[in-house]
Amino acid sequence: MADDKNVTGQAAGNSSPRVLFYSHDTFGLGHLRRSRTLASAITAADQSISAIILTGSPVAGRFAFPDRVDHIRLPGVTKNPDGSYASETLGLDIDETTELRAGLIKSAAMHFNPDILIVDKEPTGFRGELIPALDWLKNKRKAHIVLGLRDVLDEPEVLAAEWERKGAIEAAEKYYDEAWVYGLRSIYDPTAGLDLSAAFRSRMKYTGYLRREVLEEGEIPDENYILITPGGGGDGASMVDLVLSAYERDPTLGPNAKLVYGPFLSGEQRAEFETRVAALDGRVQTTGFDSRMENLITGAQGIVSMGGYNTFCEMLSFDKPAVIVPRTKPRLEQYIRAHRAEELGLVRVLDEFREGLTVVAMIEAIRALPHQKKPSTAFVPGLLDGLDFVSHRSLEMLGLKDAQGVA
Repeated sequence: MADDKNVTGQAAGNSSPRVLFYSHDTFGLGHLRRSRTLASAITAADQSISAIILTGSPVAGRFAFPDRVDHIRLPGVTKNPDGSYASETLGLDIDETTELRAGLIKSAAMHFNPDILIVDKEPTGFRGELIPALDWLKNKRKAHIVLGLRDVLDEPEVLAAEWERKGAIEAAEKYYDEAWVYGLRSIYDPTAGLDLSAAFRSRMKYTGYLRREVLEEGEIPDENYILITPGGGGDGASMVDLVLSAYERDPTLGPNAKLVYGPFLSGEQRAEFETRVAALDGRVQTTGFDSRMENLITGAQGIVSMGGYNTFCEMLSFDKPAVIVPRTKPRLEQYIRAHRAEELGLVRVLDEFREGLTVVAMIEAIRALPHQKKPSTAFVPGLLDGLDFVSHRSLEMLGLKDAQGVA
């Protein structure tokens, strides 16, 4: 029985080393895309490794996954206007939905029998749904359990209150063998303000940002354009509106733009934008979703985005000038990241509290974007070393480092 296994690796009876990812997705794309990038790098480091991603993302099936990486779609949840959650499609109340998801997560852990669990951002999972699986993996399986944190979570006071409410500090101390921060300490400490023990902080490792590569499949557009991307799009309508207003106000504004709305922009809002785009005579081209964003970024002269984690990594990886229009609600994550990056000379920020989010400011930013300095002109040691670190450390945990000759 799987419950009786107490050791890791092939000695536990696994035919191959296994890594399980928990991707905290109730809304947006960020957690899934980050987990997919990590799974791709780890499995590429040794062809004996297999990985599964547990995700609640409703668009998980629209992404291609590499060999030896698969995903399990958990029943989705959606956030109501009042901040409460509900089942996305099942008609269950949120407690029933959470209990169902928790059971599926634990069952997947028991049957997949991973050597490593990598949890994205939330130590206890959505509404504590990860705890049963953590208990089993810690006490019965004795797998390596890793907490993965993006470079910025939120402002310290808000984050401290949130983690206290969720019991996240207690869970982090109790269950996690290591914490990997997908950024640099010199840029930001995402745990600032959290009352974590010295022992836990000694287990925190700053990896660097997660480098992205040009895709082998698909085509790179051969034309002059800038890329406009509000990420998943669920909270990007105001940025899109500002960009379209800039092209409407100035008929001479260039370069032309390719706009990717994101899959979570409402259909009603998109229809309104499409009416405006049609009047721009091809100066702005649009699409709803593109799972090969790397190709669009590669061909772009520059990027206008809200500055979510994944887009930030892509902008750095492909060395593209970027104008960041960060959101400030419901959390300051993008705002903090954008301003630290601007201080280092990596990006330009349009700040609603500084110059204001005006049409004139956006026109000037777009016009200057192709001539803006590239991120590589601001040398930051170790900036994009994240995937190398994660791959090497995973091989160490799996007992495969010597076989691969990793230094």
